Amino acid sequence: MTATPTQRLAGFRLGLIGGVCLVLLSLIGMVQAFNQREIVSDVISMGQTLLLFTSAFIAYMAVKRTSPRSAGPVLTAGVTAGLVMAAVLALLILLSKTVNLRQVFINASPALFNLLLFQQESLGTGIGLLLLAGALIGFLAGLLNLLPGPWRRALITGFCSLAVVGMLQDLIAPIIGAWGPFAMLSDWLFSGNGLSIGGAVGLFCVAAAATAFWSANRLAVQERVHRMEPGPKRNLKLAALLVAAVVLLILPHALGLFLSEVLTIVGLYVLLGLGLNIVVGFAGLLDLGYVAFFAIGSYTVAILTSPELGFFSLTFWQALPFAIIFGIIAGVMLGIPVLKMRGDYLAIATLGFGEIIRILVLSDALRPWLGGAQGIGKISKAQIGEFEFASPQEIYYLLLAGCILVGFISWRLRDSRLGRAWMAMREDEDVAQAMGINLVATKLMAFATGAGFSALSGAIFASKIGSVYPHSFNVMISINILCVIIVGGMGSMPGVVVGAIALVGLPELLREFAEYRLLVYGAALVAMMLLKPEGLWPEATHVRELHDSAETPPTRVAGTPAVPTG
Repeated sequence: MTATPTQRLAGFRLGLIGGVCLVLLSLIGMVQAFNQREIVSDVISMGQTLLLFTSAFIAYMAVKRTSPRSAGPVLTAGVTAGLVMAAVLALLILLSKTVNLRQVFINASPALFNLLLFQQESLGTGIGLLLLAGALIGFLAGLLNLLPGPWRRALITGFCSLAVVGMLQDLIAPIIGAWGPFAMLSDWLFSGNGLSIGGAVGLFCVAAAATAFWSANRLAVQERVHRMEPGPKRNLKLAALLVAAVVLLILPHALGLFLSEVLTIVGLYVLLGLGLNIVVGFAGLLDLGYVAFFAIGSYTVAILTSPELGFFSLTFWQALPFAIIFGIIAGVMLGIPVLKMRGDYLAIATLGFGEIIRILVLSDALRPWLGGAQGIGKISKAQIGEFEFASPQEIYYLLLAGCILVGFISWRLRDSRLGRAWMAMREDEDVAQAMGINLVATKLMAFATGAGFSALSGAIFASKIGSVYPHSFNVMISINILCVIIVGGMGSMPGVVVGAIALVGLPELLREFAEYRLLVYGAALVAMMLLKPEGLWPEATHVRELHDSAETPPTRVAGTPAVPTG
């Protein structure tokens, strides 16, 4: 099998795309901002790591599209992509020598170009090293693609572990240092402004070895568990649940105050994601106004508990049922007008509903009841007896209980008659209706259930913050929750947790780079669509839909000519 012209040009085309991405990252200031941290002390910075990982990813994608899968074409495509990316950066450097780019791009500073030239005073030497580095990265991406799957996963996991631990060193080092006997581990792992060389090598080896071991034994372990008798298998599940429960209970005390606050934010998005997962993941209804129910739950608790307005003086637990009920009613009110809408039209209609709620909250007409732009303060905290959920380490347990409750309800609904009706409707509404499914009741139940869960999350959010303001409920909340579901896996409940940790937890840990959050979201979504379109922890049904159709050869009806594939 010979490579087609399109396949031969894959390395060049993706190299150009990668080069433009690298120029963009450089000119918006992301490389310089990240360069303030070091991944491995005195070896590689976070800015250099950003350029390296982006180049390697693009070269790896070029290599994956190469056919035939022999060493020559694969390595050629990788080297081509790497050289083209480096050449685009070299053109940017040469352009900076003739045109004052800082008049338009303030981040096009000498420090940036010194970084790209490897701190070389000679322009020719620096550009030569840049081209050599690009070719080397492409060559290594090709070699990585040629390796067997377990070895490839082990190496990728090892390098990613270095990047993550290096980025989060300011948080990980104090935590490990506070664990008494593990304090020496922190001193060995970190040195100065990054990982020590010995710590980096050790971390890479441990992560790669653990991944390789699991890849080699995963099927055997799963087969052994599958063959276990019902009694031992049940005991194993109970033991796993017990361990998970103990870890979740001690987690905020082991991580400290700041990381507990991050956990509460992740918990809010998990709670919101589980509700939207029913609407989008189970029922296939694209709802971009989901934040409206979040606002309704928050404002209901605020109105019923805050002494600022003087209407009511209920406790949090007395106000919580009203918040959920009003959220469910709002979900039904949204569902009725959009019953006949699908796809993009449904998304626009629900987006409008969310904006209507936000504008109503801001309106002067409702200011005596909703506080207007000033919001509502002095919201009651949740209490059980004398215990008050006030600090992040205490609110964590309230959110954990909410996530467990909503997760259990979602799990039971997924396999119920209603859950199967949602999934049938998601696949094809016309076929589902022909099978006897009542689309009106099924859609309204999806909207109402998701809205109730969102209102529950809003109520906890209002109690956590102690005040609510209209700007806390803009459309970007709905977009972020939808991104969490897409990255985690549509229709997958564990995927919601993984997506929230990836898209909410990690950016919260890197607050100094918050201005690049939307860019990171976009890059993560693009990478997910290319590498794992089904999500990080996908639902089994979606995996079959995405992969089985691609792997199953098309059938040919008798009497029709075969279509050439060459």
